[in-house]
Formats: sequence, structure tokens, C-alpha cells
Amino acid sequence: MPLSLHQIFASVWNGWLATWPTQLIAIIWMGWLISWTLGSFWAARTVKRPVTWRARAHRLPIIIGGLLLTPWTAQILGERPLWNAGNGVTYALAIVVLAGVLFTWWARIHLGRFWSNEITRKEGHRVVDTGPYRLVRHPIYTGLIAGILATGLAVGTATAIVGAALISFGLSVKAREEENFLTAELDPSAYVSYRRRVPMLIPFLPHW
Repeated sequence: MPLSLHQIFASVWNGWLATWPTQLIAIIWMGWLISWTLGSFWAARTVKRPVTWRARAHRLPIIIGGLLLTPWTAQILGERPLWNAGNGVTYALAIVVLAGVLFTWWARIHLGRFWSNEITRKEGHRVVDTGPYRLVRHPIYTGLIAGILATGLAVGTATAIVGAALISFGLSVKAREEENFLTAELDPSAYVSYRRRVPMLIPFLPHW
């Protein structure tokens, strides 16, 4: 018997997607993903990208973490949350998620056509140290990590928490490899000076 539209929708919109206010967090992420994908057409021509395995090492923890963070993993495993955050805390965490994705968009708009989803050197690439880049060297990763960790805490399952931690680790590895690549490709003195002045991912921490 073919599944009805309601059954299909229910099977997709399940797990922590089926409960408000964690649904709100899912909606924020879906809005970010759609807008981010559409924005990928606004970028300068890529001049060079690293081809070593180290430049791609970040992908594995991000992919595994993403799978663990999905609501369907917890559903398949029959997981229950380790804690009940409550609506008030979950709404507060949703605000953190929203702030994180807005921070990524502030950084992306400020970076302009130098942005890339991968580690690359764009045509005319230079060190950007204004706007959110005055606060941290990788504001896009900062916003994503903040939002992903808040999502893991709101969901509260063991797989979601481990998944959020793995994604955060993968993004931090990517940030470090990106810095190594850009230091070699751009003016080394300019990027080293920038690293000394601005923290990597967390504002107000030591700058190296």
C-alpha cells in the first residue's frame, strides 16, 4: 500500500523535529542552509586550493557529527534525552542558534566574493580584518560552532551531543588548516600580524 502524504511527512518530520520548541531550531537551520546554498553563487573565481589529505581531514568528523546530530539517528537507536531542558531553556538556546547563524551571515557578507565553502585562495584574495573579523579570525566557524553546540544541548541526546562536539572539532581543524594555507598563499607578514592581534575562534582569548 503506498504511503499517504501525511505518513511521508510524519516519517521525515520525526524525532526531535516533531517537538516544539526544538522544531524552531530546525527551522532556523533549514533557513540558514537554504540561504547559504543560494549565496554560494556569489563568489570570486578560485585561483588555488590545497590538494593534500590534511586539507580534507576535517570532513570526516563533520560528516559523522552531522549524521549523529540528525533527529533520525536518535529515533533509530531509540534514544531518550539525557535531560529535559524545558521550553524556557530551549527558547534561549534557539536564540543562541539564531545569533550564531546571523553572525555567519554578517561575516559572509563582509567577506564578500572572497568567501568559499572550501579552503581556497580567491582571485584578488587579501587579509580581511574588519567587521566581525576584528573579533575573531574565523567568524563563520565561530557562529556555526555556537549554534551547533546550542542545538546539541537543546536536543539533549548522547548522539546529538557527540555529533555537535565532532562538528565543532572538525570546524576547528578546518580553521587551522585554512590558516596554514592562507599564511603561505597571502602576504605572510600580514597574516602573522593578524593572528597576533585577533583570536582564532573565541573573542577576547589569547590571540595565537
